[in-house]
Amino acid sequence: MVPIDGQRPEPVTVLTDSTGEPSRIVWRSRRFRVTDTPTALVGTADWWRPFAPHTFGVGHPPLCIAGWRFQATSEDGETHVFDVQHAAEDDDWVLLRTFD
Repeated sequence: MVPIDGQRPEPVTVLTDSTGEPSRIVWRSRRFRVTDTPTALVGTADWWRPFAPHTFGVGHPPLCIAGWRFQATSEDGETHVFDVQHAAEDDDWVLLRTFD
């Protein structure tokens, strides 16, 4: 996983609904509820990476959901936009960045 903006990804807990979309996040021991529709962040599918140096001239590489961007609000009204993804080595989640 490549750090964004020179920062290391921070571990977080993300709870998802039955469709796999984030519904809650625990960040720095604080609970936030997702308060908008999460947006899938897409990236090139892992299985395609060995072929990346080759260009075939038609279309684009296969994509997969690489993470999520969503707005979430704490009980006291603090709101942030979060970018999260699964950690590379397991099913834990990491925070890539926040927007205030």
